[in-house]
Order: sequence, then C-alpha cells, then structure tokens
Amino acid sequence: MVLSDSPAPPAHGPTIGGLAALFGLKAGHFGSVPLAGIAADNRKVHEGYAFFAMPGTKVDGAQFIPAAVAAGAIMVVGAAERPADLDRMVHYIQTPDMRLALSKSAAYFYPRQPERIVAVTGTAGKTSVAEFTRQIFSACGRPAASLGTLGLIGPDGADYGALTTPDPITLHKTLHQLSMDGITHLAMEASSHGLDQARLDGVKLSAAGFTNLGRDHLDYHASVEEYFAAKLKLFEKLLPPKAPAIINFDGARGAEAAVAAEMAGRHAVTVGRNGADITLLNVTPHGFGQEITYRYEAEEYTVHVPLMGTFQIENALVAAGFALALGETPEDVAKALGQLQGVPGRLERVGAFNRAPIFVDYAHKPEALSYALEALRPFVSGKLHVVFGCGGDRDPGKRLIMGRIAAQKADVVVVTDDNPRSENPALIRAEVLEGCPDAFEIGDRAEAIREAVMRLEPGDALLIAGKGHETGQIIGSEVHPFSDHDVARAAIEALT
Repeated sequence: MVLSDSPAPPAHGPTIGGLAALFGLKAGHFGSVPLAGIAADNRKVHEGYAFFAMPGTKVDGAQFIPAAVAAGAIMVVGAAERPADLDRMVHYIQTPDMRLALSKSAAYFYPRQPERIVAVTGTAGKTSVAEFTRQIFSACGRPAASLGTLGLIGPDGADYGALTTPDPITLHKTLHQLSMDGITHLAMEASSHGLDQARLDGVKLSAAGFTNLGRDHLDYHASVEEYFAAKLKLFEKLLPPKAPAIINFDGARGAEAAVAAEMAGRHAVTVGRNGADITLLNVTPHGFGQEITYRYEAEEYTVHVPLMGTFQIENALVAAGFALALGETPEDVAKALGQLQGVPGRLERVGAFNRAPIFVDYAHKPEALSYALEALRPFVSGKLHVVFGCGGDRDPGKRLIMGRIAAQKADVVVVTDDNPRSENPALIRAEVLEGCPDAFEIGDRAEAIREAVMRLEPGDALLIAGKGHETGQIIGSEVHPFSDHDVARAAIEALT
C-alpha cells in the first residue's frame, strides 16, 4: 500500500482506523479501536500496540511477529504478505517501504511538533549550527531547543543522547513532548543515515541548511556522490516547496547544494564570503575570538564572535541565516552572534600547561581535522601538537588521508587509538601512520594525552582530536569510561 499524507488523529486519540488511513485503507470494525502505542522492537510491545516488522540486514523483524502478538499487538505492519498463521483478529498491513511507514506512523501517533523546526545537514558543522541556532533563537526570546549528536538541549540544559538523528518513534515522541513543554523553535541535525532511512519523514520543516560536504560514512554509502545525494534529500523531498534553504556557499559543494535546492523549487539563501544573502566581508582574529563584518539587506554589521576558526564563523552564519529567514530582526541576530557559546567538544579549551593551551575537538574526519588545526595555527608561536586516531568499523580510506593532514598541518603528531571497536587497534594505527610516518605511536589514549601534555612548551598548543564530548571508548563490544577532558586535566594537575 502507498502512504498518504498523515491525517490528524481524532480528538479522543489515535486509533487503528486512523493508522490504516495512512495507507489508504479502511479498517472496518477495527476502525475505532484505540491504539495504545507503536513499536519496531517486539520487546517494547504492550497490549493494544501496533508492531512494525522492520526488515534488517541481519535479522528480519517478521520473525518476531508471533512474540509481538503474544505481548499484545493488535496490529502488524510488514513488508511481506500477511503470515498465514497470524490471528485473524490482528489487523495486518503490507507496505513496500517500511521505513517511511514507520516515520509517518510515528508522526500520526505523536502529532504535536514545535511551530518552527529547522534541520541542518553536511559533513562537518551540523552540531555547531544546530546549537548556535538554538542559542540565537533563545537570545531573540523564543523558547528553543536543539537536537542531535549532543542529545537534546533546551532551556533547562542537556539530555544527552547517542544518535545524530534518532529513530522515528523516539524522534516524534520527543517532538511531541517538546511542543507540550512549550518549545516553539527547534534546530536539529539531519545525518545522511537518518535521511537515507527516512527517519525525518513526517517532520514539518520551516527551513533546512547545508554546511559542506567531505569524505565520511563510506562504510555505509557506496560513494561520495551517493552520500551527497542522501544529503540533498533534505531539500529535494523533505523541505516544503518555496521554503528557505540556508547554504554555506563557502563550503565544499555549497554551490551544488544551492542549485539543487533551487531546481527542487526551494529558495536558496546563501551565506559566506561568496554568499549573496549574508555576505561575510571581513574576519579578524581577536584573542580567542574573531571580529567579523557582514552585509545583510544592504546594511553592514560588525560583531565580535567569541569563537575560534573560520569554519566556526561559517557555522554561525548558517545559524544566523536560519533566524533571519524565520523573521528575527537583523539587530537581534547580530547581538546574539556576539553572545554565542562554543559547543562542548568543539575546539573546547580544557586548560593549559607551560602556558600552552590545550583543546579538545570532535574532529574524526579529514575536513574537520584540517579545519581544527588551521583554526589553532594563528595562536601558535611555537609548535602545534595533535593527538588523534581513527575509529574501527568505519571508512578505512580516510585513515591515510587524516595522517597526511596531521603531518602537513601540525608540528608534532601522536597517533593513538580512538574507538577501535571490533578491529585490531594496531592495524588501524598502522594505516594512519602511512600518512604521517614521523609521528609518535602510543596506543593507550590516556598515555598518549599525558605524553603530549608533558612535551608542551611556552608558545605551543595541543589539539586532542576525535572524541570531543564523548565519555566512553569503544573497545570490542564494550564501552569503557573515557573522557579526553578528564585525562587532559588530570595530566595538567599531575605536572603542576
């Protein structure tokens, strides 16, 4: 069956009939039966639930239909034909696109959403743009939140999560609760996985944004072009026609993203030095911040932005583009830019040793590592040190590339373990070292950080890259407590 637009649930709550209507079906005498919940995991099914038998790469959810029915499922949605042995009192719907079905059904069951939702995609900068957008909306007096890699951040603080783009049920339940709590403005990240897997279908977007495109997730996507195509789905399918698409025109593939958005009938709003709508005219480093001048609607604005690195200015301008496109005043947005706070684990200064500052950054892909090192170079009169590694069970092609970037842009390189997962850590390090053969190799990440801190001299700076805000290290199938912040601060304390 083909999904139709989500109908509004009846005043008394969602029903089997309402869910069936999504698929163009009439539910007969089941129509008015209340639907207590929806689940794609049979272990989360309770009495009165609809169970979605999701096909998987390793396990087919159809094999769990009997368990779901035994747990109380009164409705099943699956990709295959109705099982012959399924109780005739259980309503069954067959649909070819289970991912879309789950997202649309989640939007039906949890119908409320914040009035203004913006989503940003790209290889690097999504987390910063989402959080900067939240901060700008908040500064403009809007009850705002952000959702993504850092979890859910709202007026009352952070509720840390694990996925850039949550599964559809979690996502729509979150949107519903945010609306109930009075949140009117939400900025969220849109990962290529989430877009490809239809996790954002059913989200009512007011605007969408693009930061840049680099090499990432080639363990999932067959090519960079396929990866880019997944990103563009945000503008070509999910963003409503004529809605604004905020494009970092200075970012790699930004011009192509703008063209794709325009061709799809969306309004491209370009920002950056080459942007037509918000034009960056000048950037001058000032302490651990930057003074910027930009033009918007023939007026020029000069603001001291307390962030390091050109890439952070690009992120901030995309966030400003969101706010301006949704009606905030240029004066309020300019003031908010001057009050931005850095995102945890993104060029975050965690201390200093021998008067040499130490920074933690989430950079775990080539472009991000390059941006972070370039951002720190102007502040270094001595040597720029970097400690980094590459994750296991991820795109191995980027390891050599990241090694080369470290060798080219840093003076002292220490190659260590990141999240090796199921791979042999020594083999991962060996692939990285092919790009930086003169680097130090210290497998134990804590020891690598301590050694790097100990080598610092006045005028130096240290970047600890790869894990950022994370508080665990994945070795094999286990997550071991680990924080780059804590290890670096402990090393400073031990040496002073």
